[in-house]
Amino acid sequence: MKILLTGIDGYCGWPLALSISKYYPNSKIIGVDNLSRRKWVKFSNSDSAIPIKSMQKRLKTAKKFGFQNIKFIKGDLSSISFVERLFKNHNFDVIIHCASQPSAPYANSSLEKAIFTLKNNNISLLNILWSMKKFGKNNIKLINTSTTGVYGQPNFKIPEGFVKINQEGKDLLPFTNLGGSWYHITKSNDLNNLHLANRIWGTKIIDLRTAIVFGASTEETNIHSDLNTRFDFDYNFGVVINRFCAMSAIDHELTIYGKGQQKRPFVSLTDFVRSITRLVSYKQIKSFEVFNQTTELLSIKFLANNIAKNARELGSKSKVKFIQNPRVEKEKHNMRMQNINFMKILKSKPINFREESKHIIRTLIRYKAKIIKYKKALL
Repeated sequence: MKILLTGIDGYCGWPLALSISKYYPNSKIIGVDNLSRRKWVKFSNSDSAIPIKSMQKRLKTAKKFGFQNIKFIKGDLSSISFVERLFKNHNFDVIIHCASQPSAPYANSSLEKAIFTLKNNNISLLNILWSMKKFGKNNIKLINTSTTGVYGQPNFKIPEGFVKINQEGKDLLPFTNLGGSWYHITKSNDLNNLHLANRIWGTKIIDLRTAIVFGASTEETNIHSDLNTRFDFDYNFGVVINRFCAMSAIDHELTIYGKGQQKRPFVSLTDFVRSITRLVSYKQIKSFEVFNQTTELLSIKFLANNIAKNARELGSKSKVKFIQNPRVEKEKHNMRMQNINFMKILKSKPINFREESKHIIRTLIRYKAKIIKYKKALL
């Protein structure tokens, strides 16, 4: 089995590559990345709190520990000539698409970055879809990681991908277009393109609406420090749980926008990796399936209070502070989201936020000096 994994150098992509290598040792994994995440974070005047090695060093160490079947190719997926060469030279069975510019603040910071995000994210996926059609086998499968952010903040229980538009439920409408940033809108565009490719070409697609991913490591990245995955804590690329843990590690106040009563969906890095690893061998029931890749719905206030408590048990002096909300969002939105189908894929007990946050804080305390060095990017 040949697997294309895009975004292999990323926070989620690298541990996913190791997991797939471990559970499918007879497969061949082609990992693609243009290494832009490293540049984007530097542009944000920050760095990964947990030191990471080059892809060459990562792969060299990975082979020493039995991860023998990973190959890295540097390239830009927004280049059709690169993508077509990739598909022409490799007879892929599975495509796992994790590559994108993933930051809403970064995309919203200027017209230039909004345009870049749109071109980078949407053209890359279109190049993959058209190359699958041109060079792919009939049974090739695309596992696409999107975001639960495309759902926005509706006042009803969010289904897994589709809403029923009549009482019988026979007519289903794709639910994708209420994103609250230029980044999220690119993902809405992606989902429209995926659905169209499925309708007109019969492309086999598994669409993961990925929640906010948190965590500092997985079973595989813990094997050796050379296998670390990145951990961003800056305003642009650090997600809320990871940022709060970084704040607590340096005894800084945990700042909450507004009242903090907005609920958000979350999934641990370990559960992200486990579920996609299982989807590699999953036999699709329908040619287009959607999974809400989330395990917990938690309010920002709840997160901050629990992280501050966990941090104090480890010697931190962090407290929670409320500040004016700069974002346009519902302050008291009680998000409800279905994840029944996703939990059937995960099959294991989800990683609990409270316990995982303790592990994250313990890890980050070791890199306290580095977080302090880039403290301005954190705030």
